[in-house]
Amino acid sequence: MNSIYVSHCFDGKTLLQDVRLDWQQDRIVSLQSGVKPQLHHQNQPQLQGLLCPGFIDIQVNGGGGVLFNQLPDITALKTISKAHLGFGTTGMLPTVITDSLEVMQRAADAVAELLPQPLHTVLGIHFEGPHLSVARRGIHPAEQIRPLSDKEMQLMCRKDIGKVMVTIAPETVPVEQIRELCAAGVMVSLGHSAATAEQALAAIEAGACCFTHLFNAMSPLTSREPGMVGAALASPQVYCGLILDHLHVHPLSARIAALCKGEDKLILVTDAMAHTGSELQVLPYLQTEIRRDGLKLSLPEGTLAGSALDMNTALRHFCQDLALPLTAGLKALSTNPAALAGLDDMGQLRSGAVANMLLLDNNLNMQRCWLQGAEQLKVQHNKKKDVQ
Repeated sequence: MNSIYVSHCFDGKTLLQDVRLDWQQDRIVSLQSGVKPQLHHQNQPQLQGLLCPGFIDIQVNGGGGVLFNQLPDITALKTISKAHLGFGTTGMLPTVITDSLEVMQRAADAVAELLPQPLHTVLGIHFEGPHLSVARRGIHPAEQIRPLSDKEMQLMCRKDIGKVMVTIAPETVPVEQIRELCAAGVMVSLGHSAATAEQALAAIEAGACCFTHLFNAMSPLTSREPGMVGAALASPQVYCGLILDHLHVHPLSARIAALCKGEDKLILVTDAMAHTGSELQVLPYLQTEIRRDGLKLSLPEGTLAGSALDMNTALRHFCQDLALPLTAGLKALSTNPAALAGLDDMGQLRSGAVANMLLLDNNLNMQRCWLQGAEQLKVQHNKKKDVQ
């Protein structure tokens, strides 16, 4: 049995004080609040900071110098997993952006191979495309954008690749196919789309449950056409992913989205490329390259190309720069993505849950990390101002 005492704790619902948490192997056994270590437990002093569930990122293209599309194998998954674990991500959906069926299959095979192994963060896979709008494709290669075929349907409905998310443009995929995917347990997310609000709402009616990187690569909210953004903000049952690097979305727009979606339906994502968790500055990509400038990643002509964001930084942006509640930020990083994916034993700290936990300091920098009950190496991050 392992035990820790901590001054503050967020259990997925509530902020608690003076908490003792016990776990055995990879599962939490009990959590009690209002408890301080007894004087004779000198080897277990109370830790100062905030204990919270590990972060879950549903959109991770790469990390540690590796882009999953370019190396869709188990070695890449382990590298990406380790890179993001250093920033508190204890669960992720490695993401394949628009590519050939062969690359998609190889990526799925790698996930299937890794899932039974211990101590990694991979929960499944996210296919972002190739069934998107050419007009809103971003950096997705136009020549690979195509209708949803039977072979791709079979691939996405595989039962050995964990949790599956698929980003589609609702104007390019018939509602019948959306229903089929949802019936198979696939999370259908809407994005890279020029759809009308009516088309987006029809996809939601068919079972779509999320919007991929809200605001970006989708039809905007205007006075006479609500577009994808309007449909997302007006649909209380759907989740919305948000890239909070202050580059993809203006902070005021991000704050508006957070207020509209409430504490339970916003999900912070990184959309991380190979640069996150590495010193990589330039990444060859198709016939061009992706260049880094801080968190900003772009093609030479200026098109944004994913992000170098990490989840710990996203939390600080949410709480410190947007001045939004800490509980809402923590939910958006852990509890909400777990709920979206149907991961009942993640995104919260309670008896029976997986012991994926983080200890944050007063600046919301990660100090310690436990993955499936095993403590991982601490990684230092840049400090920012305290959160009140």
